[in-house]
Amino acid sequence: MSGPPVESSDISHGHTLRTLLRALRYLAPFRGRVGVKVALGVLSLLPLLLLPWPIKVIVDQVIEGIPVTESKVPWPFFVQPAVGFLDGMSPTQTLVWAVGFQALLLLLVGAIGTSGREQDQAEGWLSSGHDTATRTENEANAGFSLAGGLLGWFDFRWTLRLVQDLNHHYRARLFQRIQSLPMATFDDERIGDALYRVMYDAPSITNGCFRIVLTPLLSALMLVLTIAVLNATFGEHPLLVGAGLAVLPLSLLLTLPFAGALRRRGGVSRQAGSGTTSTVEEGITNILAVQSQGGEAREQARFDRDSWESFTAYRSVLRTVLLTVLVALVPALLLFGYALLYAVDLVIDDSVSIGDFGLLLTYFAIIAGASTEIGTLWFRVQSSAAGLHRVFFLMDLPGEADSDGAATLDTVREGIRLEGVSFAYPDGATAIDAIDFEAPVGRVSALVGPAGAGKTTLAYLLCGFLQPSRGRVLVDGRDLREFSHASLRSCLAFVFQETALFDESIEANLKLARPDASETELRRALRLAGADEFVARLPEGLQTPLGRGGGKLSVGQKQRLSIARALLREAPVLILDEPTSALDPETERHLIRTLDELRRDRLVLVIAHRLSTVRAADEICFVDAGRIIERGSHDQLMARPGGSYRRFVELQTRGAA
Repeated sequence: MSGPPVESSDISHGHTLRTLLRALRYLAPFRGRVGVKVALGVLSLLPLLLLPWPIKVIVDQVIEGIPVTESKVPWPFFVQPAVGFLDGMSPTQTLVWAVGFQALLLLLVGAIGTSGREQDQAEGWLSSGHDTATRTENEANAGFSLAGGLLGWFDFRWTLRLVQDLNHHYRARLFQRIQSLPMATFDDERIGDALYRVMYDAPSITNGCFRIVLTPLLSALMLVLTIAVLNATFGEHPLLVGAGLAVLPLSLLLTLPFAGALRRRGGVSRQAGSGTTSTVEEGITNILAVQSQGGEAREQARFDRDSWESFTAYRSVLRTVLLTVLVALVPALLLFGYALLYAVDLVIDDSVSIGDFGLLLTYFAIIAGASTEIGTLWFRVQSSAAGLHRVFFLMDLPGEADSDGAATLDTVREGIRLEGVSFAYPDGATAIDAIDFEAPVGRVSALVGPAGAGKTTLAYLLCGFLQPSRGRVLVDGRDLREFSHASLRSCLAFVFQETALFDESIEANLKLARPDASETELRRALRLAGADEFVARLPEGLQTPLGRGGGKLSVGQKQRLSIARALLREAPVLILDEPTSALDPETERHLIRTLDELRRDRLVLVIAHRLSTVRAADEICFVDAGRIIERGSHDQLMARPGGSYRRFVELQTRGAA
């Protein structure tokens, strides 16, 4: 039996690109809203073209006294209407109108001056920590806009809702996938790791998708528009345009060598964070064992080690980012210095005015900024790619898939039979070896044997939770794999060794088996399981909340509720794995009478160590080392001198004495 695929923390550039493109598919349900976001981004960028012109007017026309019709550079088409309006005005009037226009920009988009970008941006993030978990969680609740003011306010609210809906959609698909994975998937994986992927890896879709969609569109548009304006006004000075565009290939070439390192270290950081989450999950789940054994100091030390490791791993990510910024910053500063000196020379030569100098630097900064955004895009999506890779790995694990043309199993009329069934785990360990076993409807069958003998694995094979490595499982003479999983599960009611209750009311926990069950049916199931009396004594009765994992109940009470839930299902196959381990003798006798009543039209299989539970079974199978070595009724097996079952009974009897 082959095991699940092994996850690699080192993924190639090609795999990263495919991962990011796959993530974009999750934008499909939101493409209209993403289109609005793009449009809002375009509206946020356009004011950048207008920002420096009022300042030029104030410097040249108001301070220097240069008439608007005598500008050293031509006015672009979108400014010419204002030039005609200002022509002939006094410096004071010109100042009032220029300041008024800047105030309007400030109100609409939070923009003023010649900063090269809006001075105010609308954004909101959760309180940010300094490890991958807390920072990526922020991305699931991020609102941001390139603008401030009224446009930024609207864009912020639009983006915040879009980001949250996208993350909910992505997380929900991942959680749905986890729910459909085979039961054995997490036998060797800590639950905390899956929790980390749902909560902290999934939000990587925000950063990854928005960067991939918005950066090329908006930055490329801004490059084209700015170059067009710069050519229209400063066409005699193409060196500034070339210097700004040179930032693009430089950014790409200088950051590309660090992209793989950032992706790998981002993956290591996420693995370290999932280790911390697992430690917390295990420590809280087992808190009673920790406290009863005086293990608080050990657990604290384990948490300290894992938590510090996650911070250390994230510092490695930060070091990679800082080193990359340093390497890419030096050439950018040199280009900016060159542009500054070139513009100063133009002012000294009286080729441009002081106001034109501000225009030149502003547009150069815009070109350089847009080029940097595009050039560093591949580097900046690497951390997101690491998180997306971890999510898609979990999504791609082989799930329970129905065979082509799977039939629907309405009920089980004859029984379930195993023919030469063997089962081995991925590591090669054999749990079940060449077993032939039949559990017919109308009888109580029991599996008995030492711990680790394979009894529960055998029951899982009967239910289709596990698939045999060899042999067949037949339901009414047909291979179990011929039926759909949904219809097969609808015919099963299973009480597991460990009770599984949710932090909801008793009624909600019971209705997990049958959501449409009436109150009368609920109370009947409770009575059959011997749970009606203690439920009646609870202050809120069926509406009593149970707490996490049923923590407000005793072990015996939780077990009785689990049995009641299985009985409520009224399935033709009832399997109980150690159903009486926490029951008092009176409740156990009540359950045995119930099973005797239910056997008439059901297949009942009981796995138990307590002989009082199984001695009335029609057939008892003694399981040891993955094989059924004895079978028969209690009296038949006890009549075998030196038999395994008899020895098992005698050991229990002596132990009880």
